[in-house]
Amino acid sequence: MSVYHTPVLLHESVDALCVKPGGTYVDATFGGGGHSCEILNRLHKGRLIAFDRDAEAEKNTIDSKSFTLIRNNFRYLRNLLRYEGVEQVDGILADLGVSSHQFDTPERGFSFRFEAALDMRMNRQSALTAAKVVNTYSEENLYYILKMYGEVENAAKVVRCIIACRNKQPIETVKALVEAVRPRMPRQAEHKYLAKIFQALRMEVNAEMQALEQLLLQSLKLLKTQARLVIITYHSLEDRMVKNFMRAGNVEGKIEKDFYGKEQTPFIVITKKAITPTETEIQTNTRARSAKLRIAEKR
Repeated sequence: MSVYHTPVLLHESVDALCVKPGGTYVDATFGGGGHSCEILNRLHKGRLIAFDRDAEAEKNTIDSKSFTLIRNNFRYLRNLLRYEGVEQVDGILADLGVSSHQFDTPERGFSFRFEAALDMRMNRQSALTAAKVVNTYSEENLYYILKMYGEVENAAKVVRCIIACRNKQPIETVKALVEAVRPRMPRQAEHKYLAKIFQALRMEVNAEMQALEQLLLQSLKLLKTQARLVIITYHSLEDRMVKNFMRAGNVEGKIEKDFYGKEQTPFIVITKKAITPTETEIQTNTRARSAKLRIAEKR
């Protein structure tokens, strides 16, 4: 298998699945196949079904009778599993965010380190690109995206810079976007500031929060009793949604009570505090720096 992506918290996350040799498992974010390979090492008569919307992930497919790769968005998880004859599973693992390969491939436009078209699509067949967001969204919508998904300071002023530039000519490339927002970038913190802007645009282009919410909600019916839900997040919005869901069974974090006032929660939270990578892993994999692993078991 080619070097495509270095998995984060590999052993910690697969250990958390408590893989049964004959069980059925889902890797919702196949990528380079690192997590999938480790799961398959622990399966014998079981089955692993992996998902990835990026066509390039198919290069990493695993030759095993126990393995199936579905090239589609995990937001359609339940229906796609039904096509495979699967109604319930023993565990779901998702390593969210962008793969190392996507970040490091210049023409994909995910990183401000390279000059390229403003793309950022995980599925290159989808119509919405980062360029389309930057050039066609209203001032109000651009502000919402930068503030909500990137927590960008002075988002309103950044949006005004973008609109002023796009009124002169369309912002089609990474360099053009960087130059458009440069007047509002804080000195000595340009890279961190750009990272927030690019994250916000990427999340909008790929509808990442909506897909995560649908994955979580579908897990309620997909997971068997005592099955594990294992999620690796990389920023506060994702982590808050996952934490709320595992605690309460809904993304708002509102715990329902029965007639007698007893809390009704569908999960037992295994990680009261998120598991984070060791310093050693962070030094060898920069993507691990912001990773948080959360684990819950279905009641």
